[in-house]
Amino acid sequence: MIATSSLEISAKAYRQNIKYIRSEIGPDPVISAVVKGNAYGHGIAQMVEIAEKAGIRHFSTFSSDEALEVFQHSKKKSDIMILGMLYLEELEELIQKGISFYVFDFDRLKAAISISKTTQIRAKVHIEVETGFHRTGFEWKDRENLATILLENSEAISLEGLCTHYAGAESVSNFVRVKNQIASYHEFKDYFLEQGLTFKKFHTACSAATLIFPETIMDMVRIGIAGYGFWPTKETYFAKLHDLPKNNKNPLRRLITWKSTVMSLKEVKMGEFVGYGNSFMALENMKMAIVPVGYGHGFSRLLSNQGQVLIQGQFCQVVGTVTMNAIAVNISKVKNVKIGDEVILIGKQRGKEITVASFSESTQQVNYELLTRLPKDIPRKIIP
Repeated sequence: MIATSSLEISAKAYRQNIKYIRSEIGPDPVISAVVKGNAYGHGIAQMVEIAEKAGIRHFSTFSSDEALEVFQHSKKKSDIMILGMLYLEELEELIQKGISFYVFDFDRLKAAISISKTTQIRAKVHIEVETGFHRTGFEWKDRENLATILLENSEAISLEGLCTHYAGAESVSNFVRVKNQIASYHEFKDYFLEQGLTFKKFHTACSAATLIFPETIMDMVRIGIAGYGFWPTKETYFAKLHDLPKNNKNPLRRLITWKSTVMSLKEVKMGEFVGYGNSFMALENMKMAIVPVGYGHGFSRLLSNQGQVLIQGQFCQVVGTVTMNAIAVNISKVKNVKIGDEVILIGKQRGKEITVASFSESTQQVNYELLTRLPKDIPRKIIP
């Protein structure tokens, strides 16, 4: 059966983004491709294939189910790291598969040590420390107890990394807070090194920190939104603008194109209402195209009477309320529209473009939110 819409994922654009990020961080730091949230809506299976072909050998997921999906699709035996959720009963399988994971509390640490001793397989752990984000991470007051446990069980665990996460590196309003976090992280680092603990990698940087706080790059960077071709925020872009070459003021390229087709055509007379309720009344005789995509497919209801699509290279406004499975768009100024014509929801058509940012500006959504709301069952095709 044919789906009502489809997504195209550009491998060429991803290679460009990685090339730019590599130019920013230098040749040595590892790039970990963050694929949480179904690879920011792009599809884990598709992004593992694209990223590995682009030379990536490290992936970050939020949860154990995502990590296992990466494991299943990896053809290069890439390293996999879980940033967040896992269940203790899953630890043995994760340890056996060589999947590393964040440890930010003593329960998870002790469980990992116990299983490692039973299986005789060293658990690959990344110790996360609390520097000011106040979500997960060992507190400063825990450092002595933590160091003691790590030293006493050095044969059971492999210290893959010492890490933290910044509280809004993408916003200038958080500048002081992030700077304080960087200082706090180094206090932890210095303390552990003084105790004789060594970590394979020191890593703290997300996309925004990588781009505007170069001191956070260290041994590895965790690249999420930038890898998919988006600046974390406008502030991040403006902070980098003066450093970008004159001939390429936006080196990041969007990977994703979202397409659908015209399902049916309708004429509406002046004074008639369109769709549910009375949010839109035709002020003149109109022609409309019905497109089989709605909020059930990730096209936000907040785009009612605001969103746009491209048909035959022309912008067509959404009219009426976005429904679960369909939208109506005004095609009065577009000639010879036919059922089956291509509709661009995100992407380019005949020199015009609808960006993900255009959605966020209309709906108050951020790029991250819109992308991760794209359902998994929309077919995704890799474009070389």
